[in-house]
Amino acid sequence: MAAAGNKTNWFAVWVSAAVVVVLVGVGALVWWMNSAATSPAAAPTGSSIEADTGAIVVGDGPDEVEIWMDFYCPHCQDFEDLYGPTISELVESDAITLRVQPVALSGLNAASGTRFSERAASAMYCVAEESGQAAYDFMTAVFATHPTGEGLTNDELAQFAADAGAPDAAECIADEEYGAFALSQAQKLPKNAEGAAGTPSLVVNGEYVTITGDVAADLTSRLGQ
Repeated sequence: MAAAGNKTNWFAVWVSAAVVVVLVGVGALVWWMNSAATSPAAAPTGSSIEADTGAIVVGDGPDEVEIWMDFYCPHCQDFEDLYGPTISELVESDAITLRVQPVALSGLNAASGTRFSERAASAMYCVAEESGQAAYDFMTAVFATHPTGEGLTNDELAQFAADAGAPDAAECIADEEYGAFALSQAQKLPKNAEGAAGTPSLVVNGEYVTITGDVAADLTSRLGQ
């Protein structure tokens, strides 16, 4: 009887071992999920991209203009139609340094059914890695199509990139390399006096500007101050 009491309970050992394996597996899964959730998105690099802000810089003028936009945002498309020609003139005349922040708003990104906001913003970053001016030309060309519905395909975005002078961006565009970065950038949108944020956003010489549709009042009258 005493001998029987000292016999190893192999069933209990197997159960305990199985529990340990399961707990280790769950722990590893939780660690992986937490790491995935907190891992920074791959950020674009290049002489035209600010490492600390992610802004695409075009021009080298004394005044600074910053725009935040989503390619699928209809108000951003309207903004480009109205303000775009003046901004282009200011860039070409070296009157301003333009900082463009392409972002992907999660709601708009889902609305197309093809993640167009994310893909298009990623594509612009791919182009910007080659040239800031090419990225700006890419932006104006894509906006000119007034994307709706499913938006543009990656192949179409790559063609716009090539037309803008960045043919080597095609692979990066196909891989949607900076989609996650564009989504994360939306969390940095500047806020108005009421604490609300959205696209388009306009900042002139460090001052948040409420967009009224008056190009002179919102933009040109604020330069040189």
